[in-house]
Amino acid sequence: MSLVKVAGGAATAVILVIGGTFLFTQFMAPKNKFEACIPSSVAGGAIGGPFELTDHTGRAVTDLDVLDKPSLVYFGYTFCPDVCPMDVARNAVAVDILAETGREAKPVFITIDPERDTAEELADFVANNHPDMVGLTGTAAQVAKAARGYKVYYQRQPGEDEEYYLMAHSNFTYLMMPEHGFVDFFRGDLDPEQVAELVACVLDAA
Repeated sequence: MSLVKVAGGAATAVILVIGGTFLFTQFMAPKNKFEACIPSSVAGGAIGGPFELTDHTGRAVTDLDVLDKPSLVYFGYTFCPDVCPMDVARNAVAVDILAETGREAKPVFITIDPERDTAEELADFVANNHPDMVGLTGTAAQVAKAARGYKVYYQRQPGEDEEYYLMAHSNFTYLMMPEHGFVDFFRGDLDPEQVAELVACVLDAA
């Protein structure tokens, strides 16, 4: 074998190694400081955004007012008979677990049923769930805008009773960080300890 062929083969090998390293760093290396903490495949991205709503005290607020610290944002409604109570309670316990380790996070509840969920109704709901929780409502248009920003699906279900109707909706919890925005989402099948562990990882990495 000639030296030219050997040199050519070595050069090709070097190019392949460099190319492979480049591809690995582009597609496999962490894309941001939180990626090692995030098991989902949508780290970052266009989720969230500005909103103008009314909190459970009747005060007009924006996303900048509410999301001023790490927050667990959940969209639901107070009349929900099943998933909402479990998810909201799970988030509240996760926040308490974090507090026990000196880490702070805020539970945020945004209604998808502003017709029934007034500020007064949310005040009772918040009081029954967590002292640090913020409940948010607004006009139908304001709620719809906030839900679109978080890619939340919701729809009133047909029925003859105008007072006791149900709402179909997605039930993700969104981890939002000041100066970073959306970081991750949590499904309903995670328990409080799992959520707290994932959030703690993000807080420690921030």
